[in-house]
Amino acid sequence: MTADQSHQRVIIPNKHGEKLVGILHECGATNDIVILCHGFRCTKDTNLMLNLVAALEKAQISSFRFDFSGNGESEGSFQYGNYWGEVDELHAVVQHFRESNRAIPAIFGHSKGGDIVLLYASKYHDIKTAVNLSGRYDLKAGIEERLGKDYLERITNEGFIDVKTKSGSLDYRVTKESLMDRMGTNMHEACLQIDKECRVLTVHGSSDKIIPVQSAHEFAKVIPNHKLHIIKRANHAYSSHQDVLSSVVMSFIKETIDPNKGTVS
Repeated sequence: MTADQSHQRVIIPNKHGEKLVGILHECGATNDIVILCHGFRCTKDTNLMLNLVAALEKAQISSFRFDFSGNGESEGSFQYGNYWGEVDELHAVVQHFRESNRAIPAIFGHSKGGDIVLLYASKYHDIKTAVNLSGRYDLKAGIEERLGKDYLERITNEGFIDVKTKSGSLDYRVTKESLMDRMGTNMHEACLQIDKECRVLTVHGSSDKIIPVQSAHEFAKVIPNHKLHIIKRANHAYSSHQDVLSSVVMSFIKETIDPNKGTVS
């Protein structure tokens, strides 16, 4: 099969009518599709996403990776926070494929995308497997590192905080509303709402400096049907641990699609 036949650009509108752009990797072996969600200020085209798609293709499993609104090729303006908004966009994607009689055996997310798939599972109860890769457990944490000290006081006075790139140009704007959206999103409460029938895999790198590995241990305490895998010395992007990551994730997903295939080859 040529790349043109197997890779198809698909556009799905969100509930605001903004076009979400994604790539469908069609393997044709079954009607299953695994959906992949990128992280904060990332896109569907990160190395991590592409490597996982390649591992799925090798296993003859179709996949779909897409950009959330305001990211990558998708329409809309970037919003800080917006966790439940992205959950709704993931739901629009799931519904699109279900209407084409495709089965969604698993959803997968990295970093913020990991939180999105867990929030999705807590709200919609229609997915039997969720893979949370390096998601953050306490969304009140990690803000000061990005926005600086006294961020609450500054955003209260100014109404927004502009985050700059290293060269000094505007990267994105954080409004008070979007900051409160993030701080008010409770992963602990959401995880308690995930069905016992939904299998959840959390993978985290022990050397993750962006989201410390403690998040993974907290998820393991509260998610009912949970498997935890810590990859030693891996960083947030799994830069030198892509093969191990793919192996762990594929083993788990194969168990979902075919319980007899759950061994890592």
